[in-house]
Amino acid sequence: MNTVERWKQEKHPLDVIDDVREYAAGELTFDEIEARAGKGEWERLKWAGLYTHGPHEDYFMLRTKVPGGYLTPEQAEVIGTVAEEFATAPDEFGGHEQNELWGDAFLDITTRQDIQMHWIEIEDIPEIWERYEAVGLTTVQGCGDGARNVLGCPTAGLDDHECFDAQPVVEAVSEYFTGNREYANLPRKFKMTITGCREDCAQSQINDVGLTPAKKQIDGEWYYGFHARVGGGLSDGPRMASRLDVFIPPEDTIEFCRAVAQAFKELGDRHNRGVCRMRYLVEQLGPDAFEDAIRERCSVSLRKTGVDLTDGYTGDHVGVHEQKQDGLSYAGFNVIAGRMGGDEFAEAARVAKRYGTDEASVRLATDQNFIITHVPDDSIDDLVSEPFAADYQPDPGPFARGAVGCTGSEFCNYGIIETKKRVKRWARVLDERIETPDDLAVVRMHMSGCSASCAQPQIADIGFRGETVKLDESDESSNEEGDTIVEGMDFGLGGSLGGDNAFLDWVETAVPTDAVIPALEQLFSAYAEERTNGERFYEWCRRVDNDQLRSVMQRADATVSGGVAHGD
Repeated sequence: MNTVERWKQEKHPLDVIDDVREYAAGELTFDEIEARAGKGEWERLKWAGLYTHGPHEDYFMLRTKVPGGYLTPEQAEVIGTVAEEFATAPDEFGGHEQNELWGDAFLDITTRQDIQMHWIEIEDIPEIWERYEAVGLTTVQGCGDGARNVLGCPTAGLDDHECFDAQPVVEAVSEYFTGNREYANLPRKFKMTITGCREDCAQSQINDVGLTPAKKQIDGEWYYGFHARVGGGLSDGPRMASRLDVFIPPEDTIEFCRAVAQAFKELGDRHNRGVCRMRYLVEQLGPDAFEDAIRERCSVSLRKTGVDLTDGYTGDHVGVHEQKQDGLSYAGFNVIAGRMGGDEFAEAARVAKRYGTDEASVRLATDQNFIITHVPDDSIDDLVSEPFAADYQPDPGPFARGAVGCTGSEFCNYGIIETKKRVKRWARVLDERIETPDDLAVVRMHMSGCSASCAQPQIADIGFRGETVKLDESDESSNEEGDTIVEGMDFGLGGSLGGDNAFLDWVETAVPTDAVIPALEQLFSAYAEERTNGERFYEWCRRVDNDQLRSVMQRADATVSGGVAHGD
């Protein structure tokens, strides 16, 4: 077994939750925690939703799970106030001025419909958990080698494009796996998505398990249920999920997901941490053999597929939209890179209560935006005019609308480059400097600070992956060897999900960050001249040869080529 597996054998990871309360009572430092429990405790703490905080010793990132992205206004207000009170930087790291764009006490909405907070101290965790438990929230298994937050359509129950509301199924599956010791120690993280909508905004193609709407005639009657994909994922070795020949009634969903987890638990690799993800197992066995393994472990008989009801892929719900309930609408707010103040999120929750009906909710989307639902039509204008919404208006430019960014080097041990501030600044600059076609509502620009793909760059129109870049020719040097080392990124084009799903091509590598915007200006100038009627940017990128795309990028008055990844 690898080192992480040995740590999990020494102590069940869920046992760390009780330990956290003891560490908090003693206000233990990182050194004291490690002296007591060993280095493996940093891995086990992930099962409590806690990650060590990059270079900042004695502080954590805390991840809150939000199944299907659904929050009541009360839950959202608690999350916002917790960020206000506890996600605060110490003076030695900048205090209220730690970040020139967001200040202090902010939170991040993630691509998995979670909430992340920074600068959390161990002694504050029991108080946070107490507030969470009072409104039905949890951080348990927000991280670690088990079932992560279960994704769903953020507008479940609201839109006419859904076949049925799958949010109750999302919540049931999440409840089954959360705290379940039998399935809390898998070979690696286990990601599920469940949706009843036709537009697959819950991204079934890039998850370990993706359940999408279907119907099947059984004994002469039609029944709604799910079709299944398995083995999708990004990071290194990205893979689109494979379809299985199964039809799953909603009442059998927990058992089906349990059987998949059981197969992964028994057959998955626990030796090489780099190839332990479930997608590698599906690739190794083949989808048919993996399906057989699931059927052998499933206590219900799985029928063959019925009629697939997925039409395509919708990447966001930004804007004001009518609900299927008469006289009600929802508003999707644009949060560039997912970051906003805790006070702003708490105010959004209060506004949802003020303007919405008793069914009002705050929903988190996989594009790092949020939605306020069940607003009477005659109150929508007042809602979007509230002060909290000034920076998150539901009618953004195409680059702001499609901008996604991971945590980056600011707080992540793996991050090579800074991402959040760069994404926000670039999105606004690009909307000012690039004139896009009127029918192009969104340009999906995703930036990951490393190769781990937390920002999902492989499925974006434009994807970035952080690098440090050594420039071949420069009059300046930044290290003892005389090299010029700058922040840079691999530059990819042409990704998408849906009926024409494909991962992007990494068209140029090791591009210095100051050359990216000039390169994009050249690309969009060529796109505007060459696009066919209605052709989207990612479609044009696929149609044009990669060598030609590089040639277009190199027209920029910047060093687009000529750099190499530092260390290569």
